[in-house]
Amino acid sequence: MVLSKHVNPSRIIQESRDKSDAHRKSTIPASASGAYSYGDRYATSPIPKYSLSSKGVNPDTAYRLIHDELSLDGSTVLNLASFVHTWMPPQAEQLFVENISKNLIDSDEYPATQIIHTRCVSILADMWHAPSAKEAIGTATTGSSEAIQLGGLAMKRMWQERRKKAGKSIHEPGPNIVMGANAQVALEKFARYFDVECRLVPVSVESKYRLDPKKAMEYVDENTIGVFVILGSTYTGHYEPVKEMSDLLDEYEAKTGIFVPIHVDGASGGFVAPFVHPKLPWDFKLPRVVSINTSGHKFGMSYVGVGWVVWRDKAHLPKDLIFELHYLGSVEYSFSLNFSRPAAPIITQYFNFLHLGFEGYRSVGLADMQNARLLSRALEKTGYYTVLSDIHRAVGAHDQHGIDDANIEAYEPGLPVVAFRFSDKFQQDHPDIDQKWIQTLLRSKGWIVPNYELPPALEQISILRVVVRENITEVLVDKLIEDIIEITEQLIKAGSPTHALNMLGHVQKAKKHEHPDSNLKKGEGSDYTGTYARPC
Repeated sequence: MVLSKHVNPSRIIQESRDKSDAHRKSTIPASASGAYSYGDRYATSPIPKYSLSSKGVNPDTAYRLIHDELSLDGSTVLNLASFVHTWMPPQAEQLFVENISKNLIDSDEYPATQIIHTRCVSILADMWHAPSAKEAIGTATTGSSEAIQLGGLAMKRMWQERRKKAGKSIHEPGPNIVMGANAQVALEKFARYFDVECRLVPVSVESKYRLDPKKAMEYVDENTIGVFVILGSTYTGHYEPVKEMSDLLDEYEAKTGIFVPIHVDGASGGFVAPFVHPKLPWDFKLPRVVSINTSGHKFGMSYVGVGWVVWRDKAHLPKDLIFELHYLGSVEYSFSLNFSRPAAPIITQYFNFLHLGFEGYRSVGLADMQNARLLSRALEKTGYYTVLSDIHRAVGAHDQHGIDDANIEAYEPGLPVVAFRFSDKFQQDHPDIDQKWIQTLLRSKGWIVPNYELPPALEQISILRVVVRENITEVLVDKLIEDIIEITEQLIKAGSPTHALNMLGHVQKAKKHEHPDSNLKKGEGSDYTGTYARPC
Protein backbone atom coordinates (compact mmCIF):
# COMPACT_ATOMS: atom_id res chain seq x y z
CA MET A 1 0.00 0.00 0.00
CA VAL A 2 1.33 3.43 -0.94
CA LEU A 3 1.19 5.93 1.88
CA SER A 4 -0.19 9.37 1.01
CA LYS A 5 2.22 12.26 1.30
CA HIS A 6 1.92 15.99 1.65
CA VAL A 7 3.31 18.00 -1.25
CA ASN A 8 4.52 21.46 -0.30
CA PRO A 9 3.64 23.69 -3.28
CA SER A 10 5.94 26.54 -2.23
CA ARG A 11 8.95 24.20 -2.06
CA ILE A 12 8.04 22.54 -5.36
CA ILE A 13 7.79 25.93 -7.10
CA GLN A 14 11.13 27.07 -5.65
CA GLU A 15 12.85 23.86 -6.77
CA SER A 16 11.36 24.14 -10.26
CA ARG A 17 12.65 27.64 -11.07
CA ASP A 18 15.60 28.25 -13.37
CA LYS A 19 18.89 28.01 -11.48
CA SER A 20 21.05 29.64 -14.18
CA ASP A 21 21.08 32.98 -12.34
CA ALA A 22 22.74 32.45 -8.98
CA HIS A 23 21.31 35.66 -7.59
CA ARG A 24 17.75 34.82 -8.70
CA LYS A 25 17.36 37.96 -10.77
CA SER A 26 15.26 38.09 -13.91
CA THR A 27 16.76 35.95 -16.71
CA ILE A 28 15.64 38.51 -19.30
CA PRO A 29 18.59 40.58 -20.58
CA ALA A 30 18.65 44.16 -19.38
CA SER A 31 18.45 45.41 -22.95
CA ALA A 32 15.15 43.59 -23.43
CA SER A 33 13.57 44.45 -20.09
CA GLY A 34 12.02 47.65 -21.41
CA ALA A 35 10.22 45.80 -24.20
CA TYR A 36 9.03 43.01 -21.94
CA SER A 37 6.52 45.19 -20.14
CA TYR A 38 3.44 43.08 -19.28
CA GLY A 39 4.64 41.94 -15.87
CA ASP A 40 7.95 43.82 -15.75
CA ARG A 41 10.55 41.89 -13.76
CA TYR A 42 7.82 39.82 -12.10
CA ALA A 43 7.09 38.08 -15.40
CA THR A 44 9.78 35.52 -14.54
CA SER A 45 10.50 36.37 -10.90
CA PRO A 46 8.29 35.72 -7.88
CA ILE A 47 6.22 38.58 -6.53
CA PRO A 48 7.24 39.35 -2.94
CA LYS A 49 4.35 38.06 -0.84
CA TYR A 50 5.49 38.50 2.73
CA SER A 51 8.00 41.34 2.62
CA LEU A 52 8.36 44.68 0.87
CA SER A 53 10.44 44.65 -2.32
CA SER A 54 13.46 46.91 -2.44
CA LYS A 55 12.27 48.45 -5.70
CA GLY A 56 8.73 48.95 -6.94
CA VAL A 57 7.18 48.63 -10.38
CA ASN A 58 5.25 51.12 -12.48
CA PRO A 59 1.53 51.50 -11.66
CA ASP A 60 0.36 49.82 -14.87
CA THR A 61 2.32 46.69 -14.04
CA ALA A 62 1.12 46.66 -10.43
CA TYR A 63 -2.45 47.00 -11.65
CA ARG A 64 -2.11 44.17 -14.17
CA LEU A 65 -0.56 41.78 -11.68
CA ILE A 66 -3.22 42.38 -9.03
CA HIS A 67 -6.05 42.46 -11.59
CA ASP A 68 -4.99 39.11 -13.02
CA GLU A 69 -4.67 37.47 -9.61
CA LEU A 70 -8.12 38.72 -8.58
CA SER A 71 -9.61 37.20 -11.72
CA LEU A 72 -9.48 33.91 -9.80
CA ASP A 73 -12.25 35.20 -7.52
CA GLY A 74 -15.83 34.10 -8.11
CA SER A 75 -18.29 36.26 -10.02
CA THR A 76 -20.18 38.77 -7.87
CA VAL A 77 -23.21 38.33 -10.14
CA LEU A 78 -23.29 34.56 -9.59
CA ASN A 79 -22.50 34.79 -5.87
CA LEU A 80 -25.81 33.61 -4.42
CA ALA A 81 -24.27 33.02 -0.99
CA SER A 82 -23.98 36.65 0.06
CA PHE A 83 -26.56 39.17 1.25
CA VAL A 84 -24.17 42.00 0.29
CA HIS A 85 -25.24 44.13 -2.66
CA THR A 86 -22.99 44.06 -5.73
CA TRP A 87 -24.50 46.53 -8.22
CA MET A 88 -25.29 50.24 -8.31
CA PRO A 89 -26.20 52.58 -11.19
CA PRO A 90 -23.32 54.44 -12.92
CA GLN A 91 -24.40 57.72 -11.32
CA ALA A 92 -24.02 56.19 -7.84
CA GLU A 93 -20.62 54.80 -8.76
CA GLN A 94 -19.57 58.25 -9.94
CA LEU A 95 -20.64 59.74 -6.59
CA PHE A 96 -18.74 56.99 -4.81
CA VAL A 97 -15.52 57.73 -6.72
CA GLU A 98 -15.91 61.50 -6.34
CA ASN A 99 -16.15 61.15 -2.55
CA ILE A 100 -13.84 58.20 -2.00
CA SER A 101 -11.24 60.35 -0.21
CA LYS A 102 -13.66 61.88 2.33
CA ASN A 103 -13.49 60.85 5.97
CA LEU A 104 -16.93 60.93 7.58
CA ILE A 105 -15.54 61.87 10.99
CA ASP A 106 -14.08 65.15 9.68
CA SER A 107 -17.38 66.94 10.07
CA ASP A 108 -15.90 70.45 10.19
CA GLU A 109 -14.17 69.87 6.85
CA TYR A 110 -17.13 68.13 5.21
CA PRO A 111 -20.28 69.74 6.65
CA ALA A 112 -22.46 68.86 3.65
CA THR A 113 -21.54 65.19 4.11
CA GLN A 114 -22.56 65.40 7.78
CA ILE A 115 -25.91 66.86 6.79
CA ILE A 116 -26.50 63.95 4.41
CA HIS A 117 -25.55 61.52 7.19
CA THR A 118 -28.11 63.11 9.52
CA ARG A 119 -30.79 63.01 6.83
CA CYS A 120 -30.21 59.29 6.34
CA VAL A 121 -30.68 58.66 10.07
CA SER A 122 -33.94 60.67 10.03
CA ILE A 123 -35.20 58.82 6.95
CA LEU A 124 -34.57 55.46 8.62
CA ALA A 125 -36.21 56.61 11.86
CA ASP A 126 -39.26 57.72 9.92
CA MET A 127 -39.30 54.48 7.92
CA TRP A 128 -39.24 52.50 11.19
CA HIS A 129 -41.89 54.70 12.88
CA ALA A 130 -39.74 56.31 15.57
CA PRO A 131 -41.67 58.79 17.76
CA SER A 132 -39.86 61.74 16.13
CA ALA A 133 -37.85 61.41 12.93
CA LYS A 134 -36.57 64.99 13.23
CA GLU A 135 -35.11 64.27 16.66
CA ALA A 136 -33.88 60.80 15.75
CA ILE A 137 -30.65 59.59 17.29
CA GLY A 138 -28.49 57.17 15.35
CA THR A 139 -25.30 56.77 13.38
CA ALA A 140 -23.75 55.15 10.37
CA THR A 141 -21.50 52.17 11.06
CA THR A 142 -19.20 50.00 8.98
CA GLY A 143 -21.92 47.35 8.89
CA SER A 144 -24.46 45.61 11.08
CA SER A 145 -21.76 44.02 13.24
CA GLU A 146 -20.68 47.38 14.66
CA ALA A 147 -24.32 48.52 14.86
CA ILE A 148 -25.26 45.47 16.93
CA GLN A 149 -22.40 46.14 19.36
CA LEU A 150 -23.71 49.67 19.89
CA GLY A 151 -27.31 48.53 20.38
CA GLY A 152 -26.21 45.90 22.86
CA LEU A 153 -23.93 48.30 24.74
CA ALA A 154 -26.77 50.80 25.17
CA MET A 155 -29.00 48.07 26.64
CA LYS A 156 -26.20 46.95 28.97
CA ARG A 157 -25.66 50.51 30.26
CA MET A 158 -29.40 51.04 30.78
CA TRP A 159 -29.58 47.76 32.73
CA GLN A 160 -26.63 48.85 34.90
CA GLU A 161 -28.31 52.18 35.65
CA ARG A 162 -31.55 50.45 36.66
CA ARG A 163 -29.65 48.01 38.91
CA LYS A 164 -27.69 50.80 40.61
CA LYS A 165 -30.86 52.80 41.30
CA ALA A 166 -32.37 49.69 42.88
CA GLY A 167 -29.25 49.19 45.02
CA LYS A 168 -28.42 45.87 43.35
CA SER A 169 -25.12 44.48 42.10
CA ILE A 170 -24.15 44.77 38.45
CA HIS A 171 -21.42 42.12 38.87
CA GLU A 172 -23.04 39.14 40.57
CA PRO A 173 -24.29 37.15 38.76
CA GLY A 174 -23.81 39.72 35.99
CA PRO A 175 -25.74 40.66 32.85
CA ASN A 176 -27.08 38.25 30.24
CA ILE A 177 -28.66 38.63 26.83
CA VAL A 178 -31.12 36.26 25.14
CA MET A 179 -31.13 35.33 21.44
CA GLY A 180 -31.95 32.37 19.21
CA ALA A 181 -29.27 29.79 18.44
CA ASN A 182 -29.67 30.84 14.81
CA ALA A 183 -28.09 34.22 15.62
CA GLN A 184 -25.42 35.52 13.29
CA VAL A 185 -21.96 35.52 14.84
CA ALA A 186 -21.99 39.31 15.27
CA LEU A 187 -24.64 38.97 18.00
CA GLU A 188 -22.54 36.43 19.88
CA LYS A 189 -19.50 38.67 19.45
CA PHE A 190 -21.25 41.41 21.38
CA ALA A 191 -21.80 39.11 24.35
CA ARG A 192 -18.24 37.78 24.36
CA TYR A 193 -16.48 41.08 23.74
CA PHE A 194 -18.47 43.06 26.32
CA ASP A 195 -18.73 40.50 29.14
CA VAL A 196 -22.38 39.61 28.83
CA GLU A 197 -23.59 36.03 29.30
CA CYS A 198 -24.94 34.77 25.99
CA ARG A 199 -28.10 32.71 26.43
CA LEU A 200 -28.83 30.87 23.19
CA VAL A 201 -32.37 29.58 22.83
CA PRO A 202 -32.47 26.27 20.89
CA VAL A 203 -34.33 26.39 17.59
CA SER A 204 -36.42 23.61 16.10
CA VAL A 205 -38.37 22.63 13.03
CA GLU A 206 -41.53 23.64 14.90
CA SER A 207 -40.11 27.11 15.61
CA LYS A 208 -39.27 27.45 11.89
CA TYR A 209 -35.52 27.30 12.58
CA ARG A 210 -35.68 30.62 14.49
CA LEU A 211 -36.27 32.04 17.95
CA ASP A 212 -39.26 30.59 19.80
CA PRO A 213 -40.58 33.46 22.01
CA LYS A 214 -42.21 31.11 24.54
CA LYS A 215 -39.00 29.15 24.87
CA ALA A 216 -37.02 32.40 25.10
CA MET A 217 -38.99 33.44 28.20
CA GLU A 218 -37.44 30.49 30.05
CA TYR A 219 -34.06 32.25 29.68
CA VAL A 220 -35.20 35.73 30.82
CA ASP A 221 -34.59 36.98 34.37
CA GLU A 222 -33.83 40.20 36.27
CA ASN A 223 -30.28 40.21 34.87
CA THR A 224 -31.37 40.09 31.23
CA ILE A 225 -30.30 43.33 29.56
CA GLY A 226 -32.48 42.62 26.53
CA VAL A 227 -33.49 40.22 23.79
CA PHE A 228 -31.97 40.24 20.32
CA VAL A 229 -34.77 39.50 17.84
CA ILE A 230 -33.69 38.89 14.24
CA LEU A 231 -35.73 40.23 11.34
CA GLY A 232 -34.42 37.80 8.76
CA SER A 233 -32.47 34.74 9.91
CA THR A 234 -29.18 34.24 8.09
CA TYR A 235 -29.88 30.52 7.83
CA THR A 236 -33.34 30.41 6.26
CA GLY A 237 -34.54 34.01 5.85
CA HIS A 238 -37.38 33.62 8.38
CA TYR A 239 -38.48 36.70 10.32
CA GLU A 240 -38.52 36.16 14.06
CA PRO A 241 -41.87 37.15 15.68
CA VAL A 242 -41.02 40.53 17.22
CA LYS A 243 -44.63 41.27 18.21
CA GLU A 244 -45.07 37.94 19.99
CA MET A 245 -41.79 38.41 21.85
CA SER A 246 -42.82 41.94 22.83
CA ASP A 247 -46.22 40.81 24.11
CA LEU A 248 -44.66 38.10 26.29
CA LEU A 249 -42.18 40.58 27.76
CA ASP A 250 -45.11 42.96 28.45
CA GLU A 251 -46.79 40.20 30.44
CA TYR A 252 -43.53 39.43 32.24
CA GLU A 253 -43.08 43.07 33.26
CA ALA A 254 -46.68 43.28 34.47
CA LYS A 255 -46.07 40.29 36.76
CA THR A 256 -42.52 41.05 37.96
CA GLY A 257 -41.92 44.76 37.37
CA ILE A 258 -38.77 43.85 35.40
CA PHE A 259 -38.28 45.76 32.15
CA VAL A 260 -36.56 43.81 29.37
CA PRO A 261 -36.12 45.72 26.07
CA ILE A 262 -35.80 44.41 22.53
CA HIS A 263 -33.12 45.24 19.98
CA VAL A 264 -34.15 44.24 16.46
CA ASP A 265 -31.35 42.95 14.26
CA GLY A 266 -32.73 44.07 10.91
CA ALA A 267 -29.43 43.59 9.08
CA SER A 268 -31.37 42.40 6.04
CA GLY A 269 -35.04 42.72 6.94
CA GLY A 270 -34.78 46.37 7.96
CA PHE A 271 -34.74 47.29 4.26
CA VAL A 272 -37.24 44.61 3.15
CA ALA A 273 -40.15 44.50 5.62
CA PRO A 274 -41.06 48.24 5.47
CA PHE A 275 -41.60 47.99 1.71
CA VAL A 276 -42.73 44.41 1.06
CA HIS A 277 -44.80 43.88 4.23
CA PRO A 278 -45.56 47.40 5.54
CA LYS A 279 -48.35 46.10 7.81
CA LEU A 280 -46.03 43.75 9.71
CA PRO A 281 -45.57 44.90 13.36
CA TRP A 282 -41.87 44.74 14.20
CA ASP A 283 -40.39 48.25 14.55
CA PHE A 284 -40.69 51.27 16.86
CA LYS A 285 -44.47 50.96 16.72
CA LEU A 286 -43.83 48.41 19.46
CA PRO A 287 -42.83 50.43 22.58
CA ARG A 288 -40.53 47.65 23.79
CA VAL A 289 -38.28 47.98 20.71
CA VAL A 290 -35.58 50.42 21.83
CA SER A 291 -33.11 50.13 18.92
CA ILE A 292 -32.83 48.74 15.40
CA ASN A 293 -29.84 48.08 13.17
CA THR A 294 -29.61 47.40 9.45
CA SER A 295 -27.04 47.03 6.68
CA GLY A 296 -27.23 49.63 3.94
CA HIS A 297 -24.96 47.41 1.87
CA LYS A 298 -27.45 44.54 1.88
CA PHE A 299 -31.02 45.21 0.83
CA GLY A 300 -30.37 48.92 1.28
CA MET A 301 -28.62 48.37 -2.07
CA SER A 302 -25.47 50.39 -1.41
CA TYR A 303 -21.93 49.16 -1.92
CA VAL A 304 -20.29 47.47 1.03
CA GLY A 305 -19.15 49.52 3.98
CA VAL A 306 -22.29 51.02 5.51
CA GLY A 307 -24.58 49.94 8.32
CA TRP A 308 -26.97 51.88 10.55
CA VAL A 309 -28.22 51.85 14.12
CA VAL A 310 -31.15 53.99 15.27
CA TRP A 311 -32.55 54.35 18.79
CA ARG A 312 -36.18 55.01 19.66
CA ASP A 313 -35.17 58.35 21.19
CA LYS A 314 -32.29 60.02 23.02
CA ALA A 315 -33.44 58.57 26.34
CA HIS A 316 -32.39 55.07 25.19
CA LEU A 317 -28.80 56.05 24.29
CA PRO A 318 -26.96 56.51 27.64
CA LYS A 319 -24.91 59.68 27.91
CA ASP A 320 -21.72 57.85 28.90
CA LEU A 321 -21.64 56.27 25.43
CA ILE A 322 -21.58 59.71 23.78
CA PHE A 323 -18.17 61.38 23.50
CA GLU A 324 -17.76 65.12 23.13
CA LEU A 325 -14.86 65.77 20.76
CA HIS A 326 -12.90 69.02 20.50
CA TYR A 327 -11.16 68.22 17.27
CA LEU A 328 -10.24 69.95 14.02
CA GLY A 329 -11.71 73.29 15.04
CA SER A 330 -15.17 72.34 16.29
CA VAL A 331 -17.09 70.42 18.93
CA GLU A 332 -18.58 67.15 17.72
CA TYR A 333 -20.29 64.17 19.31
CA SER A 334 -19.40 60.56 18.59
CA PHE A 335 -21.02 57.32 19.74
CA SER A 336 -19.62 54.76 17.32
CA LEU A 337 -16.89 52.17 17.87
CA ASN A 338 -14.86 53.34 14.89
CA PHE A 339 -13.54 56.85 14.41
CA SER A 340 -12.40 57.32 10.82
CA ARG A 341 -14.61 55.76 8.19
CA PRO A 342 -15.25 56.37 4.47
CA ALA A 343 -18.06 58.80 3.68
CA ALA A 344 -18.71 57.47 0.15
CA PRO A 345 -21.02 54.56 1.18
CA ILE A 346 -23.19 56.93 3.23
CA ILE A 347 -23.46 59.29 0.26
CA THR A 348 -24.52 56.48 -2.07
CA GLN A 349 -27.06 55.34 0.53
CA TYR A 350 -28.61 58.79 0.31
CA PHE A 351 -28.51 58.47 -3.48
CA ASN A 352 -30.70 55.37 -3.18
CA PHE A 353 -33.15 57.17 -0.90
CA LEU A 354 -33.53 59.96 -3.46
CA HIS A 355 -33.44 57.76 -6.55
CA LEU A 356 -35.72 54.94 -5.42
CA GLY A 357 -38.07 56.39 -2.85
CA PHE A 358 -40.67 54.13 -1.24
CA GLU A 359 -42.12 52.85 -4.51
CA GLY A 360 -38.67 52.07 -5.92
CA TYR A 361 -37.62 50.02 -2.91
CA ARG A 362 -41.00 48.29 -2.91
CA SER A 363 -40.73 47.46 -6.62
CA VAL A 364 -37.29 45.91 -6.16
CA GLY A 365 -38.42 44.04 -3.04
CA LEU A 366 -41.49 42.58 -4.73
CA ALA A 367 -39.41 41.50 -7.74
CA ASP A 368 -36.90 39.78 -5.44
CA MET A 369 -39.73 37.96 -3.67
CA GLN A 370 -41.30 36.89 -6.96
CA ASN A 371 -38.03 35.39 -8.22
CA ALA A 372 -37.45 33.69 -4.86
CA ARG A 373 -40.95 32.16 -5.03
CA LEU A 374 -40.24 30.92 -8.57
CA LEU A 375 -37.11 29.15 -7.38
CA SER A 376 -38.89 27.73 -4.31
CA ARG A 377 -41.82 26.29 -6.27
CA ALA A 378 -39.57 24.84 -8.98
CA LEU A 379 -37.35 23.07 -6.45
CA GLU A 380 -40.36 21.53 -4.71
CA LYS A 381 -41.90 20.41 -8.01
CA THR A 382 -38.76 18.38 -8.85
CA GLY A 383 -39.42 16.07 -5.92
CA TYR A 384 -35.67 16.06 -5.34
CA TYR A 385 -35.72 18.89 -2.81
CA THR A 386 -37.57 20.11 0.27
CA VAL A 387 -37.72 23.89 0.74
CA LEU A 388 -37.30 25.04 4.34
CA SER A 389 -38.00 28.75 3.76
CA ASP A 390 -41.68 29.72 3.70
CA ILE A 391 -42.01 32.86 1.57
CA HIS A 392 -43.86 30.96 -1.18
CA ARG A 393 -46.42 29.53 1.26
CA ALA A 394 -49.62 30.98 2.64
CA VAL A 395 -49.39 32.77 5.99
CA GLY A 396 -49.14 30.15 8.74
CA ALA A 397 -49.02 27.25 6.26
CA HIS A 398 -45.63 25.83 7.27
CA ASP A 399 -44.60 22.60 5.46
CA GLN A 400 -47.40 22.90 2.91
CA HIS A 401 -47.05 23.44 -0.83
CA GLY A 402 -46.58 26.94 -2.14
CA ILE A 403 -49.47 29.09 -3.32
CA ASP A 404 -49.96 31.43 -6.27
CA ASP A 405 -51.55 34.70 -5.16
CA ALA A 406 -51.25 38.21 -6.55
CA ASN A 407 -51.47 39.68 -3.05
CA ILE A 408 -48.08 39.76 -1.31
CA GLU A 409 -49.85 39.85 2.06
CA ALA A 410 -51.12 36.32 1.40
CA TYR A 411 -47.57 34.96 1.67
CA GLU A 412 -45.58 34.22 4.80
CA PRO A 413 -43.32 37.26 5.47
CA GLY A 414 -39.60 36.74 5.15
CA LEU A 415 -36.48 37.61 3.23
CA PRO A 416 -36.13 36.72 -0.49
CA VAL A 417 -34.04 33.72 0.55
CA VAL A 418 -34.50 30.10 -0.55
CA ALA A 419 -33.17 27.44 1.84
CA PHE A 420 -33.49 23.85 0.62
CA ARG A 421 -32.19 20.31 1.08
CA PHE A 422 -32.56 16.87 -0.45
CA SER A 423 -36.08 15.54 0.14
CA ASP A 424 -36.48 12.58 2.49
CA LYS A 425 -37.48 10.36 -0.44
CA PHE A 426 -34.44 11.44 -2.47
CA GLN A 427 -32.11 10.63 0.43
CA GLN A 428 -33.81 7.28 0.91
CA ASP A 429 -33.55 6.40 -2.79
CA HIS A 430 -29.99 7.71 -3.22
CA PRO A 431 -28.13 7.38 0.10
CA ASP A 432 -24.73 7.47 -1.63
CA ILE A 433 -25.24 10.99 -3.01
CA ASP A 434 -23.79 13.71 -0.79
CA GLN A 435 -25.63 17.04 -0.82
CA LYS A 436 -22.39 19.01 -0.67
CA TRP A 437 -21.60 17.75 -4.18
CA ILE A 438 -24.37 20.06 -5.43
CA GLN A 439 -22.40 23.04 -4.11
CA THR A 440 -19.19 21.80 -5.75
CA LEU A 441 -20.78 21.03 -9.11
CA LEU A 442 -22.71 24.32 -9.19
CA ARG A 443 -19.39 26.09 -8.57
CA SER A 444 -18.00 24.39 -11.67
CA LYS A 445 -20.69 26.25 -13.61
CA GLY A 446 -19.88 29.54 -11.88
CA TRP A 447 -22.67 29.55 -9.27
CA ILE A 448 -21.71 30.13 -5.65
CA VAL A 449 -24.34 28.39 -3.51
CA PRO A 450 -23.33 27.43 0.04
CA ASN A 451 -24.11 24.12 1.72
CA TYR A 452 -23.96 24.32 5.51
CA GLU A 453 -25.38 22.94 8.74
CA LEU A 454 -28.35 24.41 10.61
CA PRO A 455 -27.87 25.83 14.17
CA PRO A 456 -27.20 23.65 17.24
CA ALA A 457 -29.89 21.02 17.92
CA LEU A 458 -30.48 20.84 14.15
CA GLU A 459 -26.86 20.55 13.02
CA GLN A 460 -27.57 17.11 11.57
CA ILE A 461 -29.49 18.91 8.80
CA SER A 462 -27.48 20.55 6.01
CA ILE A 463 -29.08 23.05 3.67
CA LEU A 464 -28.29 24.84 0.45
CA ARG A 465 -29.21 28.53 0.39
CA VAL A 466 -29.78 31.10 -2.34
CA VAL A 467 -30.08 34.84 -1.59
CA VAL A 468 -32.12 36.54 -4.31
CA ARG A 469 -30.80 40.09 -4.69
CA GLU A 470 -31.73 42.79 -7.19
CA ASN A 471 -29.27 41.59 -9.82
CA ILE A 472 -30.54 37.98 -9.67
CA THR A 473 -32.98 38.37 -12.54
CA GLU A 474 -35.56 35.83 -13.73
CA VAL A 475 -33.24 34.87 -16.59
CA LEU A 476 -30.56 33.85 -14.08
CA VAL A 477 -33.11 32.09 -11.84
CA ASP A 478 -34.31 30.04 -14.84
CA LYS A 479 -30.73 29.05 -15.63
CA LEU A 480 -30.00 28.19 -12.00
CA ILE A 481 -33.05 25.91 -11.85
CA GLU A 482 -31.97 24.15 -15.05
CA ASP A 483 -28.44 23.66 -13.72
CA ILE A 484 -29.59 22.33 -10.34
CA ILE A 485 -31.89 19.80 -12.03
CA GLU A 486 -29.23 18.77 -14.55
CA ILE A 487 -26.60 18.26 -11.84
CA THR A 488 -28.97 16.33 -9.58
CA GLU A 489 -30.06 13.99 -12.38
CA GLN A 490 -26.48 13.42 -13.53
CA LEU A 491 -25.59 12.41 -9.97
CA ILE A 492 -28.45 9.93 -10.03
CA LYS A 493 -27.23 8.51 -13.34
CA ALA A 494 -23.64 8.27 -12.08
CA GLY A 495 -24.79 5.34 -9.95
CA SER A 496 -21.82 5.41 -7.61
CA PRO A 497 -20.10 8.14 -5.62
CA THR A 498 -16.77 6.84 -6.92
CA HIS A 499 -17.67 8.06 -10.40
CA ALA A 500 -19.60 11.16 -9.40
CA LEU A 501 -16.76 13.55 -10.17
CA ASN A 502 -16.69 12.22 -13.73
CA MET A 503 -19.73 14.42 -14.12
CA LEU A 504 -17.55 17.52 -14.13
CA GLY A 505 -16.76 17.04 -17.81
CA HIS A 506 -20.45 16.82 -18.65
CA VAL A 507 -21.56 19.60 -16.31
CA GLN A 508 -19.00 22.07 -17.64
CA LYS A 509 -20.07 21.66 -21.26
CA ALA A 510 -22.25 24.64 -22.05
CA LYS A 511 -25.38 24.07 -24.10
CA LYS A 512 -25.13 25.56 -27.59
CA HIS A 513 -28.88 25.87 -28.10
CA GLU A 514 -31.78 26.44 -25.72
CA HIS A 515 -34.23 24.40 -27.81
CA PRO A 516 -33.27 20.95 -29.22
CA ASP A 517 -34.96 21.64 -32.58
CA SER A 518 -32.64 24.59 -33.19
CA ASN A 519 -29.60 22.34 -33.34
CA LEU A 520 -28.36 20.26 -36.29
CA LYS A 521 -28.91 16.53 -35.81
CA LYS A 522 -26.59 13.64 -36.55
CA GLY A 523 -26.48 12.95 -40.29
CA GLU A 524 -27.42 16.51 -41.32
CA GLY A 525 -23.81 17.34 -42.09
CA SER A 526 -21.07 15.76 -44.22
CA ASP A 527 -19.22 12.73 -42.92
CA TYR A 528 -16.34 13.37 -40.54
CA THR A 529 -12.99 12.94 -42.34
CA GLY A 530 -10.77 12.71 -39.26
CA THR A 531 -8.94 16.02 -39.75
CA TYR A 532 -8.03 18.16 -36.74
CA ALA A 533 -11.17 20.13 -36.12
CA ARG A 534 -10.24 22.33 -33.18
CA PRO A 535 -9.60 26.09 -33.32
CA CYS A 536 -5.92 26.86 -33.90
